[in-house]
Amino acid sequence: MTKPCIICVAITGSLPTKANNPAVPITVSEQIESTHEAFEAGAAIVHAHVRNDDETPSSDPEKFAALKEGIERHCPGMIIQFSTGGRSGAGKTRGGMLSLRPDMASLSVGSNNFPTRVYENPPDLVDWLALEMLVRDVKPEIEAFDLSHILKAREMADKGQLEGTPCIQFVMGVRNAMPVDRDVFDYYIHTVHRLFGKDTPWCAAGIGPHQLTLNEWAIAAGGHARTGLEDNVRLDRDTLAPSNAALVRRAVEICDKNDRPVATPDQARALLGLRPATITKGQAA
Repeated sequence: MTKPCIICVAITGSLPTKANNPAVPITVSEQIESTHEAFEAGAAIVHAHVRNDDETPSSDPEKFAALKEGIERHCPGMIIQFSTGGRSGAGKTRGGMLSLRPDMASLSVGSNNFPTRVYENPPDLVDWLALEMLVRDVKPEIEAFDLSHILKAREMADKGQLEGTPCIQFVMGVRNAMPVDRDVFDYYIHTVHRLFGKDTPWCAAGIGPHQLTLNEWAIAAGGHARTGLEDNVRLDRDTLAPSNAALVRRAVEICDKNDRPVATPDQARALLGLRPATITKGQAA
């Protein structure tokens, strides 16, 4: 049987605004509605940031709590992955929401250049975030912006900082970071298999117009796919994406072309080694 493909939808991020695309969900209620539509379209994971009312990034745990509650209520079983990225806060505020025990959280294990700044992930903060995730049973998704980040994840696993088999995401197409290069992409897969084993789950994210390319590469190569308005606000050069769900449906179409079934939330949990879904009051058991 062909391995199901897990589709992750990155609904908001820290940068896109309604000026870029009116469909970008900013408020918690907008995010819950957009996530629900993406869930029904086939997304098994939601990668979530929160925003202030003026659309600037936030790391407010209360906003994350409200978002988590709404997603659990309206998207039964969906895997909730919080961002601990550096655009949303500084220092330990980046992990302030981990006490809410989402299923997963992003973990960037090294620094790299971004378009206009250095994306800083100092070793002491990386160690602290990893420990918070470990003690709270939150599975990290290793965000690999560079080959060295995959090797760093192996080092952390050997030290006991990561439990079980990690999930590793290749991020390609960020200006001044790793470009979209097929040889590099293939070597990323080779490195994950060499260091962690052939069954290690991996995902790929492409930024801007590269989202479609990385969706196609990852799905065809047996990996998992990330899509959503955080990374890309367009369907093509001339057309804004009408919703996160539209981008998920496009990924589903690529799965169909490659004879990859789309993973249900329960299948995704099994593939990633996650705990069972939380049943929220008012939600069917």
